[in-house]
Amino acid sequence: MHNPGMQDESRAPTAAPAIDDPAGPARTLLLVDGSSYLYRAFHAMPDLRAVPGDMGSPATGAIRGMINMMQSLRKEVPAAFAACVFDAKGPTFRDEIYPEYKAQRAPMPDDLRSQIAPIHEVVRLLGWTVLDVPGVEADDVIGTLARLGAAQGLKVVVSSGDKDLSQLVNEQVTIIDTMNGKVRDVAGVTAEFGVPPERMIDFQTLVGDTVDNVPGVPKVGPKTAAKWLAEYGSLEALLERAAEIKGVAGENLRNSLDWLPTGRRLVTIKTDCDLAGWLPGLPDFSAIALQPPRQDELKGFYESYGFKGLARALAVAAPAPAAASAGDTPDLFSEAAPAPVAEAPASTGRYDMVCDWALFERWLARLQAAALVALDTETSSLDAMRAEIVGISFSVEVGEAAYIPLAHDYPDAPAQLPRDEVLARLRPWLEDASRPKLASTSNTTAMCSPTTASRCAAMCTTPCCRAMCSRCTSPTAWPAWPNATPGARASTTKTCAARGPTRSPSARWRSSGRRSTRARTPT
Repeated sequence: MHNPGMQDESRAPTAAPAIDDPAGPARTLLLVDGSSYLYRAFHAMPDLRAVPGDMGSPATGAIRGMINMMQSLRKEVPAAFAACVFDAKGPTFRDEIYPEYKAQRAPMPDDLRSQIAPIHEVVRLLGWTVLDVPGVEADDVIGTLARLGAAQGLKVVVSSGDKDLSQLVNEQVTIIDTMNGKVRDVAGVTAEFGVPPERMIDFQTLVGDTVDNVPGVPKVGPKTAAKWLAEYGSLEALLERAAEIKGVAGENLRNSLDWLPTGRRLVTIKTDCDLAGWLPGLPDFSAIALQPPRQDELKGFYESYGFKGLARALAVAAPAPAAASAGDTPDLFSEAAPAPVAEAPASTGRYDMVCDWALFERWLARLQAAALVALDTETSSLDAMRAEIVGISFSVEVGEAAYIPLAHDYPDAPAQLPRDEVLARLRPWLEDASRPKLASTSNTTAMCSPTTASRCAAMCTTPCCRAMCSRCTSPTAWPAWPNATPGARASTTKTCAARGPTRSPSARWRSSGRRSTRARTPT
């Protein structure tokens, strides 16, 4: 029943959705669909490596993404009890029921598989209980813990993009998707699927699950399933009166009568898993009380995987050693403690995930009116000759940005705007030399128009970037040119001379054919 991936619908706020929790953190149980999270992290992050640029060193992108997501969730959904649940290796009871279950799934990428063990390790070091129970799926463990928590009067919050978990929702259990701000409470599930949570198993049985290779009734989609359940009240009542259903849909329903009980078993999340061997003391939840991060071990972990910025942040956050007394002998080989650094303020910006035309048009209007737009592309490769655009991001001012996903492809990826049409609608603005634009790399900084030269001087940082902007506009109009390295100046002069001195910025945009393939370094 697991549906990994990174679901991005119309918006992606930096904070988790607000949850109405009058009981407070002390009475909150937070359950994380870890398998969904790790797939999201893997697909969302660039191809980071423990040794930057060395493709033979371990992949670390999913690890870094997982750290970011778990830290953010902990801040945004305070809870006394918490667990991160992953799918365990090996078959489950569903494979015994139906050997074709998930048969069409592509194997897990090797680079993701190699990161699972360190992801489990770092999640534990961050203070979370990690669970991976053989024979069942993460959804079943989550379902069991959610039932037990609700029975004790806890407010249960499940963080996942998997729609299948909607069948667990009730007045005490809520599903949140931090990637798009979606809250699946009782009202949210009913509005989204057309049936209340207690009818979601019936709904899923009729519709089937293509991701998990669970057949439903052929040619019966969500609208028909919701209509039938609204009319007949339940799947059981519908099947008792299957002879009354007319047309092709009715014939398909009658032809599926033998299969539907099996399908129902496959789509039903277990809520009675035996977890005694993994969480002694249940239903007492003290075994999964959220713990403080283990700072010393985290620092070593971060350093071993090349996360230098995270390691530095831990060192800065660590309490300063007590001052030595007058009689103490200083250690000649000790390093001075780093000076305290002020903590950066929490982000209060607005960040949109653009997956519908209405939001796209609002952002296009902002782009057209902005004095300067910073833009970047996410691509399928760091090789500019092979890369395909996966998404485009824009920022018009500090704390105001948007991302348009265009080719995200994984099990619970959202419905996305068509790439060709998005690019076609953006093209007039992109080719308009009077609309200043700032790209993030030397491959694309050449698109800046002459009017942006002074702004680029303040915003670009690398010599080759500055030299490119300067040479493509005017060396005398932009003071960064004399400060560029000789190699950067020579290379840029050769590149720009090949483009020709009379070509407009928009012509340079069209002819370059390059996509931003920023090679990010983990910090």
